[in-house]
Amino acid sequence: MGLFDRLFGAKAASSAAEANAPKKPDNAFYLEPEASSSLGDVAFMKRSNTIRHTFPGTLDSPGNKEMVAEVASMEAKLETMSEGLGGTQSVEKAVNLTGGIPKPVKKTFAQPLSKAELDQRMKGSAVGVNVPGGPAAIKASQDEQAGNQSQPAITQQGGKPGDINPFKAMAKDLRS
Repeated sequence: MGLFDRLFGAKAASSAAEANAPKKPDNAFYLEPEASSSLGDVAFMKRSNTIRHTFPGTLDSPGNKEMVAEVASMEAKLETMSEGLGGTQSVEKAVNLTGGIPKPVKKTFAQPLSKAELDQRMKGSAVGVNVPGGPAAIKASQDEQAGNQSQPAITQQGGKPGDINPFKAMAKDLRS
């Protein structure tokens, strides 16, 4: 059993000796995090720098543009940015003249018309809406009828499309 006694017996004896021994005072020396690091000059790295960028204008937004930012090791703050740069947006405030009062609803119910109102409306451009050529064709036909009464009618010789007989008749009229 010597094997097991040596393994377990040594630990038991050493733990008992540690418990009986007086504790030593702790003389540990700790440095501040900034002093213990080997990063270099921490004060230099922590200071803030002001960075100024300038940009040329564009056709849409002429003039020189400028962006000024304050940058430190742990934070960055944008101080000024000219209007027209990519990150800026001009906000236009909408002016509401009604003060929140909605417009009254326009009622569009059909109203019965009297015969006189219907005749008055029929005099306008609504007459002949579905006629080929519209109101202009109706006016042209009315002018034509008025012209027929005062001037003799011109006759045209009918024929098939592409027929040259009307031209032959015209040439005959020119000879005589």
